[in-house]
Formats: sequence, structure tokens, C-alpha cells
Amino acid sequence: VTKFKVPASFKSLMEDQMVGPSTEILAESDFPEQSFKPKVQMPFKRVPGQNPRKVEVERRRRLYLTFDIAELLASKGIDSNQLMPRHYDPENMPPIEETKHSVFPIYLPLQVFDNDEFDCRTPEEWMSLGQEPGSSDRKPVPGKALLPTDDVLGHEDPKSQELIYKWIDVGVLDYDKETDLYLVHKTDEKGLVRDKEGRPIINGGRTPEG
Repeated sequence: VTKFKVPASFKSLMEDQMVGPSTEILAESDFPEQSFKPKVQMPFKRVPGQNPRKVEVERRRRLYLTFDIAELLASKGIDSNQLMPRHYDPENMPPIEETKHSVFPIYLPLQVFDNDEFDCRTPEEWMSLGQEPGSSDRKPVPGKALLPTDDVLGHEDPKSQELIYKWIDVGVLDYDKETDLYLVHKTDEKGLVRDKEGRPIINGGRTPEG
């Protein structure tokens, strides 16, 4: 009787035998899998005649992925680049005859419209989606933020007239309860949230040294 010997290239042999599409997530990601799942108010025990909870979660996940905030705003005639306040130069204001709209751009701060009564999750619940079971590290949570395309000028002068603001994919790193603001980091071309050294950013960017 001889023992069964596994060849050294067993993994490559199995990969060669894969036929057709697979539901396995092969793309590398810095986001936890549960951070993409929508919140569903359904019992875990299925009632006869209703869809299973897992089916409803997957259907809503695919539905929400088809939504794009920039397209939704554009369909209502809203220019996302006009949502950010800019500096005004009173000495170089164009005359009313040469402008199609008002001389002074219409702008109200976001806080005027901010209402969290109907939010499906609290900020703390959103951030907890980055905590994977069995791990002490908290990963980023996927999101979109209205940010300037020029990072250097955007940090120096966020209200510059030269800046162009767009909805950009980000990883939400942390939340400050006192200021009610989120800390976000732009994703790279591969959709990853990495620092300058190419390492994943976890725990809100805090190092063990603080």
C-alpha cells in the first residue's frame, strides 16, 4: 500500500481545472465583505411566501450598486461642482448682462439640510462594518465623497475657484462625534486604500505609537 502524495503544484493544477464563472470574490480589496451588505429589516426565520433574508440582501446589494449619486443629482439638474463654496472677488464680478444666472452663486451650507432621522444606520454602526469577526483591526468602509481632483491645491485652499469637485470613491477611516465629520481617504486606481508605502490603512490610520 502506498501513501497518497499531493503534487507540489497542486494549487496550479486545481486552477487549471476551473471551468466557467465562479461566485468566489477574486478581486483584491481593503474593504470587509460585510461592509457592502445593505441593512434589511427582515426576520432571520423565513415566513412562508416570503423571500429568504439572504436573497433579499443580495437583491438590494445589486440594486444599490446600480445607483450613482453623481448621475442622480445630474438628473435633477444639480451640478456637483457647484455644491462647494468658493471665494468671491468683488473687484472682478461680471456684469449682470453677461451672466445667465445670478451674479452671486446660490449657496447654503450642508448643515441646513442635514437630517439623520431616517438614516438606516448611526455613524457608529457604519464604522463597525469595518470590524471583521475575529480580528482586532478595523478596516475602512467604502463610500463616496465630494472631493477636489487636485489634492495639493485642495489642501491649501479648498475654496479656490480653480478647483474641480467630483464624487470620488473613498475609504471611510474614522468618525469624530464632536465635529460630526468623517475622515476619508481616496482609493487608488485598483480601488484599494493604501498609504504612501503601499500598506493597507487600518484603525483609522492610527499607528501603535499613536
